[in-house]
Amino acid sequence: MICRRRCRSLFAGLLPAAVIMLLLAGVASACPTCKDSLANDPASASMVRGYYYSILFMVSAPYVVFGSLAAYFYWQIRKARAKQAAEASQPQIAVE
Repeated sequence: MICRRRCRSLFAGLLPAAVIMLLLAGVASACPTCKDSLANDPASASMVRGYYYSILFMVSAPYVVFGSLAAYFYWQIRKARAKQAAEASQPQIAVE
C-alpha cells in the first residue's frame, strides 16, 4: 500500500512537468535569426554537420564502451572455461 501511494504521488508530480515540457518545446527552439541563417548559409553547413556528428558520437559512446567491456569479459570467461576443460580432460599422473 505504501508503494502504491508513493508511486501515485511520484506520477502525479511528474505528469504535469512532462506536459509543460511538451507544450513549451516550440518556445525553447533557437531564435529565428540564428535558425534561418544556419539553415540557409552554405558556409555554416560544416558547423551544423559537426554538431550532428558530435551528438552522434556522444550518444553512441556509452554503448561502445559497455559493448567493448562486455565482449572482453565474455572472451575472458570463455578462455577460462576452455582452460578448465583442457585441464579436466588431461589424465592425472599420480606421483608417489
